Amino acid sequence: MDSARRRRRADFEDSSVFEYPQHLRQAIEDAPTGAGVYTFHGQEGDLPLYIGKSINIRARLLSHLRTADETRMLRQTQRISHIRTAGEIGALLLEAQMIKAQHPLFNQKLRRNQQLCSLQMVGGVPQVVYARDIDFATQPDLHGLFASRHAALDALRAIADQHKLCYGPLGLEKLSPGKACFRAAIRQCAGVCRGDESHEVHRERLFSSLLALRVACWPFGGAVGLVERDADLVQIHVVNHWCYLGSAATVEEARRLSTVAAGFDADGYKILCRPLLTQSVQVQAL
Repeated sequence: MDSARRRRRADFEDSSVFEYPQHLRQAIEDAPTGAGVYTFHGQEGDLPLYIGKSINIRARLLSHLRTADETRMLRQTQRISHIRTAGEIGALLLEAQMIKAQHPLFNQKLRRNQQLCSLQMVGGVPQVVYARDIDFATQPDLHGLFASRHAALDALRAIADQHKLCYGPLGLEKLSPGKACFRAAIRQCAGVCRGDESHEVHRERLFSSLLALRVACWPFGGAVGLVERDADLVQIHVVNHWCYLGSAATVEEARRLSTVAAGFDADGYKILCRPLLTQSVQVQAL
């Protein structure tokens, strides 16, 4: 048996006999059944081990106890804390904010990306642009949010392959003057590079294929509050330019939160875009 198989077998056998600490069970039994964010804590003073969210905190915590792959994390957990929210949107926003601020050991997603980029049409050619250089919340004609230039170009290649676009006019390949691309010869390009279709038709197909990736500009003049309610719990989540600024119990408290966004937040955009643009959540002017 090779070493990798021995390690996998040891991990499986170790997790199968692991008995979860009683103090974790008690913490879970005391957890609420409503929405919110929870944190697994290790040693006092250390960074949190894991931060998660759920519309039912207790049920989600119980599911952690039934997941053998999380044995290592549970072994290190000394206590569990939680913060209630009035709904799912508040839980999503708070989770993303806490993960970026606290960098939990077992969270790999939702960490702040310093290389966030998008595709922008410049002179009819898609160019990679960066959030550090322009405000993605207000810049029109951006398409897609990507973690790196490489990811953006990979997405553009995938669009080209799906719609038989030529790599040459997209800036993905340098073509020799007067020569068609190799993909045209194998019918993966519709042949704009050899005159089989016009540049106008090719460009229109490119624009149409990018529409699904279009990044929406912030639709308000400044900060607004998203209102969520759960029985007696009411929260106003303050957002400006897709950036979550915090939550408050009243409009007066919400107005006292900072109205200067910290910069474009891709996670905030992904959480908020659909409910705001479809008006499925109550919006409070601030």
